[in-house]
Amino acid sequence: MAKKSKVGMTVESLGGYLREQRVNAGVSLRQLAEQAGVSNPYLSQIERGLRRPSAEVLQQLAKALRISAEQVYVQAGILNPDEDQVRSVELAVLADPGLTERQKQALLEVYQAFRATNASGSNESNDAHTTPTPDALPADPGPGAGNEGN
Repeated sequence: MAKKSKVGMTVESLGGYLREQRVNAGVSLRQLAEQAGVSNPYLSQIERGLRRPSAEVLQQLAKALRISAEQVYVQAGILNPDEDQVRSVELAVLADPGLTERQKQALLEVYQAFRATNASGSNESNDAHTTPTPDALPADPGPGAGNEGN
């Protein structure tokens, strides 16, 4: 069974897309692997849909193929193809060198979940932009609970 990504692309179709781009560029599998800094067997597995590459590997492949990393991310289901504002947030997360692959994926999943919740109308958007009232603040726990300086 094919693995589906967020926009309905399969790992196999991502591999096919990358293979098509490589063939159109007139580059051999071995040449692309060397230029992208990945092993020849690993790239072969990506193209055959057996492996799902990280965002960093996709970026290296896009650079080596001289194509837009953004378009490759869309093909891989990492980026939302619809909205520029959403895409810019997603690209910022993906480009952050201080985050691990897992952290990037987690942030993107949370971001997309929030957007989906907001789009369905089940959010309380006014609450997110209001200042808490005194009765909404936590009660004073009293002396000895970390408030010695008050």
